[in-house]
Amino acid sequence: MDQSNQADMSTGLSTAVNDILGVIEQDREREIITRRFGLFDRKETLEQIGELLGITRERVRQLEKAILIRLKIAADDNKIPSVHEVERTLIRHLSEQGRVARVGDVATALIGKDATQQHRSHIAFIAELSPSISVLSENDDFHHCIGIKEHADEKKIKSNVDEIVKAIKQHGEPIGIEDLHGKLSHEHPDHVKALASTSKKLASLKGQWGLVKWPTVNPKNIRDKIYVILADKGTPMHFSDIAKAIKKSDFKRKDVTTQAIHNELIKDKRFVLIGRGIYALDSWGYSKGTVADIISEVLRKAGTPLHRDEIVKRVLESRQVKETTILLNLQSKPQFKRVSKATYELVEPAK
Repeated sequence: MDQSNQADMSTGLSTAVNDILGVIEQDREREIITRRFGLFDRKETLEQIGELLGITRERVRQLEKAILIRLKIAADDNKIPSVHEVERTLIRHLSEQGRVARVGDVATALIGKDATQQHRSHIAFIAELSPSISVLSENDDFHHCIGIKEHADEKKIKSNVDEIVKAIKQHGEPIGIEDLHGKLSHEHPDHVKALASTSKKLASLKGQWGLVKWPTVNPKNIRDKIYVILADKGTPMHFSDIAKAIKKSDFKRKDVTTQAIHNELIKDKRFVLIGRGIYALDSWGYSKGTVADIISEVLRKAGTPLHRDEIVKRVLESRQVKETTILLNLQSKPQFKRVSKATYELVEPAK
């Protein structure tokens, strides 16, 4: 949406909200709705409004419910035309985005990067009165969302999302939307993506969806971000390159120092130092230890003496070190014995 359309949308929202409030005759009722939905300032609780107006929390709740019923009837009877104008825009956007979306995402799409909390509150309030739009309030499991009622009422949204969460849990690892769609019965992958985005139990990163507790889709600390960078690269990296990759990433927080990255690499068992400042994931088959430890493991697995060239070759498969470093260890460490020309075996400690 271009800037002129975004400005028109912002004006349209304000006009619709003012038209709705104009239908409310009593100042006290208008105050309740304005404050409960945060139309011009922050949202307030039933208790806060009750204290302000000198009535009980329960009375505020009753009045709010009665006012909304009257406003919905007025909107249904087309007594507030501007509501239907905004409703048509919201439905058109939702149709293009998978039939359901977070209120914040809708505001950003329609208003642009300058969308404010007030814009979000206006959209949510107008949606609450729109006969063709369903509203899913924010709670511990869901973000504040709106959907096309014909396809996704509140109960249906929750049921569909539960099904998606269950499918991801059963899959056991992050999954792309196309593959996730293949496990479900929804009409289009966009519908699956839209539904998944409403859930606080799910997260996504680089097109992969998973449980919010999985660091590969929702890295919360530096170590998780390091893991994601290495896993995505698929090959060992120097710690300075890992720091650069994090700064260029899509992570929410990516202002990290190279020293902080190095410190975290040292602390976490998932990361294995395989060369000077070069780290790999232990899940790739690398294990911690000195070059001498790796030589010992190579000879132990072989079960027979090996030529130094073969030893060097096998050590370099798991360590990025200089060949001379390997040869120096072979020649100087007491656990290695030369049994013939350039051929070594492991001297097992006495039992």
